[in-house]
Amino acid sequence: MSTGFDWPALMRAGLYGLRLSPDAFWALTPAELQMMLGSKAGDAPMLSDGLAALMAAYPDKKKDHDDE
Repeated sequence: MSTGFDWPALMRAGLYGLRLSPDAFWALTPAELQMMLGSKAGDAPMLSDGLAALMAAYPDKKKDHDDE
């Protein structure tokens, strides 16, 4: 069963990377650890509705011979 956390990697980052004591590491919330590691939530991926809106706002147009 997966818990969703890579505990060995998080412990290495907190204990060795940030040099936290075990007590300090285990007292942190996941959000606090994430902030200390510099991770921030990224933008949500663009889904088909977003792509359709972008294509409607900036349609491709064919180049006329008069434009040259």
